[in-house]
Amino acid sequence: MNDTTRLSRLEAARVVARRDFRAILFSRAFLFFLLGPLFPIGIGVLAGGIGGQVQRDANTRLVAVAMAEADATAMVEARARLSPRVGTALPDLEATTSTARPSEILREPGKNYSAVVSGTLNAPEITAPPQAIAYWSGPISMIAAQAGARDIPAYPEVTARPVATSTAAVRTDRIRTAQAGQLLLFLLMMLLAGMVLSNLVEEKANKVIEVLAAAIPMDAVFLGKLVAMLGVSFVGIAVWAMFGGAIALLAGEALPRLPEPALGWPLFVTLGIAYFAMGYLLLGSLFLTIGGMAATVREVQTLSMPVTMAQLLVFFLAASSITRPGSPMELFSAVFPLSSPFAMLARAAQSDALWPHALALAWQALCVLLFVRFGALIFRRRVMKSGKGGRAVKGHVDGTTPARPVGPQRTG
Repeated sequence: MNDTTRLSRLEAARVVARRDFRAILFSRAFLFFLLGPLFPIGIGVLAGGIGGQVQRDANTRLVAVAMAEADATAMVEARARLSPRVGTALPDLEATTSTARPSEILREPGKNYSAVVSGTLNAPEITAPPQAIAYWSGPISMIAAQAGARDIPAYPEVTARPVATSTAAVRTDRIRTAQAGQLLLFLLMMLLAGMVLSNLVEEKANKVIEVLAAAIPMDAVFLGKLVAMLGVSFVGIAVWAMFGGAIALLAGEALPRLPEPALGWPLFVTLGIAYFAMGYLLLGSLFLTIGGMAATVREVQTLSMPVTMAQLLVFFLAASSITRPGSPMELFSAVFPLSSPFAMLARAAQSDALWPHALALAWQALCVLLFVRFGALIFRRRVMKSGKGGRAVKGHVDGTTPARPVGPQRTG
C-alpha cells in the first residue's frame, strides 16, 4: 500500500470500527454477555455504604431564626449551651434579619434552610415541610425553653406551619437523582469497558493488531476500535433498557420514582448518554494504552487491575463530593478526566447551568484524543518495533491476509 492509496485517519478509523462492530455484535459470546448486568448488583450493594453517608450529609440541619433580635440571639446562645450535652440532635441555628414571611425565607436561593422558626420564645412557630416539622419540633421547644425567661413554661408548645417544600428539601431530592445517575453510569462503564481490553488481547495474540497497525495509522486503529466498542455498548444498553422498561410497566406504581433533576429529564438523560460515551472512551483509551505497554497477554491482564481499582477510587471521589458543590474536592473531580463524567452528571441533577457541561464535554473529548495518541505511540514503540530487524508487518485492513514483511528481502 503506497502513500497515494493510503486511507486517511478518519476513513481508516471508520473501516476498523465497522469491522470490529460487526465481528462482536454477531458473535455468540455477545448474546451471553447481555446477561452481564446481573453480576454488578454486588458492586451496587458495596457502594450502598457511601451512598448512605452521602444521603446523611444531604439532609441539611440549618434552621433560620426569624424572631426579634433579642429572641434570636437568645435562641442561638441557648443552642450553643445545649450542644455539648445533646450533640447532633440539635439543629444548626442561623439568625436572619429578613422581613419576608417565613415561607419566603424558606425558599431563599443559596440559603438551604430546612425550617424557619418565628414567633416568640413563649410561643415559637416552625415553618417547614411536614417531615422537617416532625423532626425539629422537639429540639426547637427545648432550645426555646433554655432561652426563655423564668415565667415561660419548661417546654413551650411549638406551632406547626407546614409548607409543600423548601430549598433544602429540593436539594436533598436532587441529590438522590445524582446518586442514582452516578451509580448507573459507573456500573455500565465497568461492565462494558472490559470489552475493549478483551478484544485487544485476542487480536494481539493472533497478530491481527500488528497487521492493522502496519496498514493504517495506529491512532486510527485505536480510535476505530473505541468507536466500535462504544457502538456495541449502546446496543447492549438498548437491550437492557427495553427489559427495564418492560419491568417498569409491569410494576407500575410499585417502583420508587426519582425526583426530577434541575435540568429536567430530557436534558439529564441526554447528558447522561454523552457522559457515558466520554467516560467509556476515556477508560477504553486507557485500556488500549495498557495493551500497548504490555509485552504479553498476561501483562495486559495484570496491568488492567490497577486501572480498575483506580476507577473505583475516582467514582468514590465523585460520589463523596456530591453534597459539596463548588468545593475544591468537587472541582477537582470535575476537572480530572476519569472522574469528570461522574461529577458533571451529578451537577446536571443539581444545577440548571448548561455552560459547565459544554466545557466539560470539550475537555473530555480532548483528553480522549490525547490518550489515543499516547497509546498509539506506546504501541508503536513497544510492539511494532519488536524483533531483530525492527520490521513491521504489512497486510490488509481486515487482517485476513497478511502480506510479506516490509523491508529488503534476501534472495536466493
